[in-house]
Amino acid sequence: QSLVSSSKWLQHYGLKRNKLSLSQILSQIGFQHRKDYVTTLGKPVASRYADGLFPQYKRAQDGSVYNLTAKKELILHFVDCLIGAIELYKQRMEWLTSESRQIFGVIQEQCIVIVLDFGTAAPAEFDLCRDALSMVLVEQVIQISRFNLIRAAQDLMKWQQNCTPVSERAVKSAVTWLWKLEHMTAVSHTSPAEALLEAMGDEVVSS
Repeated sequence: QSLVSSSKWLQHYGLKRNKLSLSQILSQIGFQHRKDYVTTLGKPVASRYADGLFPQYKRAQDGSVYNLTAKKELILHFVDCLIGAIELYKQRMEWLTSESRQIFGVIQEQCIVIVLDFGTAAPAEFDLCRDALSMVLVEQVIQISRFNLIRAAQDLMKWQQNCTPVSERAVKSAVTWLWKLEHMTAVSHTSPAEALLEAMGDEVVSS
């Protein structure tokens, strides 16, 4: 039962190629208990020869019944496969929720503009924001093709006029620019929207 429950969970994560979906496992460790239409009775009737001979599993999705015939060795093989797959997903989730990905998610686009809206953050919060932004630049932006930074403020500030090709030198320059920004308390209510419009004005930007 635990084997079947695990395969249900993994079915949602695209494991069909590895034959670890619920249907694929069931087809390899047993056979479906069939029903045939009996004319004289006028209804489908399930065979009963397997009753009591095999452990049976009833799928909640469609009510189909499988007679389980696999030997212990095969069951243990699938247990090992499922445990391995679950461990891979645990590692993936740990990676997805670590470092800059925990704050920003995973940047998938190749050309981006990061709009900085610090609002009325206190000086300590302002530094925390810059720490987080530095982290995403060094860890993720370095992996893509082009980027730019725009600060939403009374007087809009841009790191570069347009998106710039990614390189170690460019990322270091962006981090230096970020840490040279002054803390501001008075911010226009329209400046974030203006910064977003400015970012979208660059035709090569995808996000």
